[in-house]
Amino acid sequence: MTERGWVNGGRAAVGWGVGYAAFGVGCALSGTALWGARWAGWLVTAVGLAAAAAGWSAAAGWSAARPRSAGWSQDRSARWPTRVLWVLCGLAVLAAWSLLMDVVTLVFGQGVDSVPDAVQKVLAAAGAVLLAGAARSRRGPIAVGAPPAGPSGSAAASAPAVVQLAAWAGTLAFVPYVVMKLVWAFGGSFAGVSGDEVYAGYVHNGSSGIWLTLESWGLDGTVLLAAVGVFLLWGLVRPWGQVFPRWTLPLRGHRVPRWLPLTPALLGAATLAPYGLVGIGYLALCSAGVVGIRRGEFATTAQTLQVAWVGAGAFAGYGVALAVAARWYWRRTGG
Repeated sequence: MTERGWVNGGRAAVGWGVGYAAFGVGCALSGTALWGARWAGWLVTAVGLAAAAAGWSAAAGWSAARPRSAGWSQDRSARWPTRVLWVLCGLAVLAAWSLLMDVVTLVFGQGVDSVPDAVQKVLAAAGAVLLAGAARSRRGPIAVGAPPAGPSGSAAASAPAVVQLAAWAGTLAFVPYVVMKLVWAFGGSFAGVSGDEVYAGYVHNGSSGIWLTLESWGLDGTVLLAAVGVFLLWGLVRPWGQVFPRWTLPLRGHRVPRWLPLTPALLGAATLAPYGLVGIGYLALCSAGVVGIRRGEFATTAQTLQVAWVGAGAFAGYGVALAVAARWYWRRTGG
């Protein structure tokens, strides 16, 4: 194994695959439903076993690899584990979708809809990271004495202008959403719905005491999360996201562990970007009259679309920007 370690070498993917398969078997044999279907446990088992096999092959390939005249390369027979690992990584990302929603629910003191589903999402998210690490390691080992892939030992730097432009776009995408939520939180009306009606809806839907207390103080929980999200976004593109700044006191000057911003960034991008983009496509069809939309608590379809466009635009804009920033940070810090 090389400097990339046991995670990138594939052994962690083997361990995750075995654990994920065991979880699937347990759900299937106990009749526990995943995604609303009892047979889905066997699907989880199949993905886990495939990951264990591909990870084992990747680890074995690392051990057998030998440098060549122009550096390490793969023959065709050695490429299939990489492709399988990426396919499984994609499946794990899909399986972990909406985990962010569960995290937000728990943060504000509410329960998740399904504990087994939530556990599955956590396992899938961890698997996506481990499988991606194993797949990337198949590009070849790092030769002894070669420069590192990222500046883990160099000075922190800002992202290129195009990445920072994406960060500005993601930040501004949240402005209409924040304004809408704050209008409601302070008792005003937006899209024909008053703040009192919104609060009554929270009570009717069983929102937690923490959420209701914040609303009574004029603080919307999603606005607070948006502020945290924007802070994360700029941390990915500015030097203080790589080295702790002065205002962090005892941590100042120390390098930020790359997993600290990347974990929420990848989770957020994988959830919000597809949610927002798919939502925009759906709303475009609704606005064109191709399909209908449920009005919910709104009096007219126009009001429903107005609020939905604000939300979808915020999630899509921020989610895409977060994906761009996370990709740059990943590569900058040695990914």
